[in-house]
Amino acid sequence: MLENTDLGKLLVRLAVGGLLLFHGISKLFNGIGFIETLLASHNLPTQLAWAVYIGEIIAPLMVILGYQTRIGALLIFLNMVVAIVLAHTHELLALSSNGGLALELQLFFLINAAAVFFMGPGRYKLKN
Repeated sequence: MLENTDLGKLLVRLAVGGLLLFHGISKLFNGIGFIETLLASHNLPTQLAWAVYIGEIIAPLMVILGYQTRIGALLIFLNMVVAIVLAHTHELLALSSNGGLALELQLFFLINAAAVFFMGPGRYKLKN
């Protein structure tokens, strides 16, 4: 039987980092005004919105490249906790129109970031 856990770790890293990176790039082009509005509605400083670039661009690149992977995964995990608390608490147990969980995407990033944190980068990575 073929077993290559390092390749599996790479695939998980590419999935979580690569897919989240699209969200960060979108925010680069479209701005973070909606995040600033969310923060203001929770009486938090709007300057914290800039941290989304760390959680959705820098951290995914760290995970994809396997550079300080556990730190990158932790940053993604924290980014998703904040996103769920600020924008999605009303959807915690809700179903989407197609019958899945409303928070499928957020939970995908959250749980897989935790998995990467605990598994580590594997063999296929940049040298630290």
